[in-house]
Amino acid sequence: MTGKNSSKSNTNKNRSPSTPHRASQGNRDFRKRTRRDERPSEAPQVRSMPVVGDAGAQVAIILREGREKSLLRRHPWVFSGAIERIDGAPASGDTLQVMDSTGKFIAWAAYNAASQITARVWSWNPDEAIDAAFFRRKISTAIAARTGLNLAKNSSGMRLIHAESDGLPGLIVDQYGDVLVMQVGSAGAEHWREAIADILQELCRPACIYERSDSDSRTLEGLELRCGVLRGILPEAVEVVEHGLRFGVDVAEGQKTGFYLDQRDNRKLTETLALDRDVLNCFCYTGGFSLYALRGGAKSVLSMDASAEALHIAAENLTRNGLDESRAEWQDADVFLALRKLRDQGRSFDMIILDPPKFAPTAAFAEKAARGYKDINLLGFKLLRPGGLLFTYSCSGGISEELFQKIIAGAALDAGVDAQIVHHLHASADHPVLLSFPEGAYLKGLVLRVAG
Repeated sequence: MTGKNSSKSNTNKNRSPSTPHRASQGNRDFRKRTRRDERPSEAPQVRSMPVVGDAGAQVAIILREGREKSLLRRHPWVFSGAIERIDGAPASGDTLQVMDSTGKFIAWAAYNAASQITARVWSWNPDEAIDAAFFRRKISTAIAARTGLNLAKNSSGMRLIHAESDGLPGLIVDQYGDVLVMQVGSAGAEHWREAIADILQELCRPACIYERSDSDSRTLEGLELRCGVLRGILPEAVEVVEHGLRFGVDVAEGQKTGFYLDQRDNRKLTETLALDRDVLNCFCYTGGFSLYALRGGAKSVLSMDASAEALHIAAENLTRNGLDESRAEWQDADVFLALRKLRDQGRSFDMIILDPPKFAPTAAFAEKAARGYKDINLLGFKLLRPGGLLFTYSCSGGISEELFQKIIAGAALDAGVDAQIVHHLHASADHPVLLSFPEGAYLKGLVLRVAG
């Protein structure tokens, strides 16, 4: 079986190299909105280092007795503390067999000694070869799944590959018209990066594949941050059309891969409920919720973000869609401070949208993040008029849906309001959640109505 899953990839062709990531002024500006976010790299990393086994043996990960249970439930991660020893002398990104303490095969997984998640599963099939053909099948299946959901009917932007939930741990691919943005967040995906780019070029025929491998998860994986063109030529302007609204996308320096595709359905819901309301959109980024609210007939929309560059793009998006600019106001501000100022001024709104950056990348940050979520939601409730709607979100993987609802309930209690949940919200269908990988359900949201 060793021959099948040789970790060597014959993809050493001449390509336009991706440049090492160096944050420009624009990058720093966009990321002001995360200044209250604790970085994953700051998390305490207490690791139980597995014992190095026989360097001359066949490469394999041998688990400690009884530590295979999560894998038998098809959870795709192997943490360092579950490993008894590692045989052979594998390099980062190599494909290894994962075996239980008796030597029984469990899975093929990508290895990374630098990460607390020491291995991420590619396949549960002992006879499967992890090669370029494997990735072509996986990528084709992911694209076909989106086609089957008919998502392109309402949007030229879509998540084509959603990492573990599509069986490709650490790999994100977003489509914006004829541009693909690829984000590599694990050693295994890094190892197959060139082969994956070739397959995407073959299957999707994009004008450009742009790499945005600059997420904090790469630091945890011991990988260098990197951005740049992988294939083709990046157009001067990239645009996505969503439910008839046009948005400019900065794939090189914007948040995530340039746009928040996961909020597509939630933005549409905002439009249906915005009629004749005064709306406050906090952490507005490039104005997604704001434009939907304006098209839905909102009386006014005040949009806030800590990034002047993002607000500039938001104003351009407003103009490109021909919406009434007199009903829109953009404010460059620290949202936490701005909410307190609005409260002190006695301002109030009929609809408030709170879509903050990630406060808790892991459960280790949950307690501190809970205080941040409670703070902004308490202020949100105080600024809502009777009968008003609060759209509140968390994209923190370290905050469960149950905990998030408890935090919001506490904020409502402290604000002295009675509130009803009228909608539970999640990511759009192109961000599927594997049943055996609940961590994939990172985005959760509530729409609450405050009693009149």
